[in-house]
Amino acid sequence: MSSRPPRFAHPAPGGPSVQGGRRGLVLGLGLGLMPWLVTLPALAQPAFPITPAQRATARQVASTGVPLSALADNAPASHTVQRGDTLWAIATLFLKSPWRWPELWGMNLQEIRNPHLIFPGQVLELVKDGDRARLMLSRGSAEGQAPSNTVKLSPRIRSELLDNGAIASIPLQLIAPFLNEAVVLSQDELAGAPRIVATQEGRVMISRGETAYVRGDLGGARSFSLFRQSKPLRDPSTQEVLGYEAGYIGTADYVRADGTSPVGGLPVPATFVMTSARQEAGVGDRLTPVPARDFSAYVPHPPAAPMTGQVISVYGEALTAGQNQIVAISRGQRDGMERGHVLALWRAGAPATDRTGAKAQAIQLPDERTGLLFVFRVFERVSYALILSASDPIRPGDRFSQP
Repeated sequence: MSSRPPRFAHPAPGGPSVQGGRRGLVLGLGLGLMPWLVTLPALAQPAFPITPAQRATARQVASTGVPLSALADNAPASHTVQRGDTLWAIATLFLKSPWRWPELWGMNLQEIRNPHLIFPGQVLELVKDGDRARLMLSRGSAEGQAPSNTVKLSPRIRSELLDNGAIASIPLQLIAPFLNEAVVLSQDELAGAPRIVATQEGRVMISRGETAYVRGDLGGARSFSLFRQSKPLRDPSTQEVLGYEAGYIGTADYVRADGTSPVGGLPVPATFVMTSARQEAGVGDRLTPVPARDFSAYVPHPPAAPMTGQVISVYGEALTAGQNQIVAISRGQRDGMERGHVLALWRAGAPATDRTGAKAQAIQLPDERTGLLFVFRVFERVSYALILSASDPIRPGDRFSQP
């Protein structure tokens, strides 16, 4: 069987450190924050991408803070971190522009691996000095100590976000289901993927717990996602196909290997059982190995260079989308798009007529900003983004830009 599983353009996850022992991390949250020491097992520390621009900002902010003009008008004097808080929410409290993320934390740039270890119960105080401001841990949050409710973990490798009590950058539960379900192919690669060729007792459709028979090169994998025929994702302006979005069905696990019948020498397909089902599977549906779930925390930041594009589609076939829904957008890795990019959404101005002069004249109203996007999955020419905020329904064709 010469067919191979499709090669998806999965973004490279930040993997855990593999050095033994424990390492002390000096973390500083804020507008040039007083750092504090948090000790966690080395294996529990994912690697987080930090751009040169973020490092430069952190160096400056760590020593001088930010201008008072960058603070939100109603920035509180202090904030006690609550369970369920996110770094995005805290940034919104203190800054006019929460996507100015690097200005919300300062840190030991040589040792830091994770700028997200901030815990419920810690108190952050806004300190103003002249025309600058810094955010610091209050004396009640002892420097050099992790909060008392921090769970100490023994070194071990885990495939999901560590439940150590630290708050996340954004609400991860909003994007977690899409990390394996939202898949874009560089071409229609499902044609060469392993496929369901028969069902138990000749059933037309297969539900959770039922058996499917599969042919194709499994590549040694044991857990698979099932997809149906993919649909093209087209650039709204040029109609060029930018990739193919596969229709997610569910998951299936390997049970028995394929082989050859001892009577007649006919091929015998591999046996699988459906472990979850968004919809029923059937003959012809394709399988792809389930990649390790990437629950790395994300660092929201604006694009370093001008970035424009359009919303291609709303995930799940809806015609419009609102806050906390997922959209596909027309830029990807080759365009400089990165996981964590924050983008502004715009609605094109409507045509109108000026009838106030001597003669009526056709005019175009200005574009209006309608919300914010947070990019969490990046492929070659297409990305998926979470709608952080939306004042109007978001439609395919709406454009985005730097925030």
